[in-house]
Amino acid sequence: MKKGKKYQAALAKVDSAKLYTVEEAVKLVKETSTVKFDATVDVSFKLNVNPKQADQQVRGTLVLPHGNGKTKTVLAITDKVEEAKAAGADFAGGPEMIDKISGGWFGFDVIVATPNMMPVIGKVARVLGPKGLMPNPKTGTVNPDIAKAVTEIKAGKVEYRVDKEANMHVSIARVSFDAKKIEDNLQALVDAILKARPASVKGTYVKNAVIHTTMGPAIHFTFDGR
Repeated sequence: MKKGKKYQAALAKVDSAKLYTVEEAVKLVKETSTVKFDATVDVSFKLNVNPKQADQQVRGTLVLPHGNGKTKTVLAITDKVEEAKAAGADFAGGPEMIDKISGGWFGFDVIVATPNMMPVIGKVARVLGPKGLMPNPKTGTVNPDIAKAVTEIKAGKVEYRVDKEANMHVSIARVSFDAKKIEDNLQALVDAILKARPASVKGTYVKNAVIHTTMGPAIHFTFDGR
């Protein structure tokens, strides 16, 4: 499909053969947004891992220093309902929430739960799993401190997870963010990815790193520790 004039003009600003620094890449990603709305800034990695190996399934969460500009609707399934609501949960309740989900309700983006609620949540695991909504201790969405779990998500907690092809995609900001804030968020993500490097990986870990906006061109960048 032929790209429009705005995209072609944006693409002309990017040297596809160059590895930009984080600072250069962020400056360029703001300049190459081609849409009228406040576009999302996304980062994509190609990792030298084999996701079929249990010890190479790179996955985790981090709270971005400045959030990513997206407000998530949080459902807390817990016996600490008032704590969850005070922390900012949009919906909070116990087993009755499972009944609502069973009835087809999905008015939320993420579920957090206290461990004692997991047996009842298991009743709808087949529904939540395929939608990526099943709470998991690895992502901090199963937590005895329900207030902390809610607060972190509202503050901009994001999940990073390698897919079957060893690719990873994370939204880190909006184009309207100050360049320094985007840099801070990008560096926080890079640090988390590097820290999550499996011990069994030999040689180059990050094979490719790209930043781009919604409908914008890809900008390849490099960083210390790559």
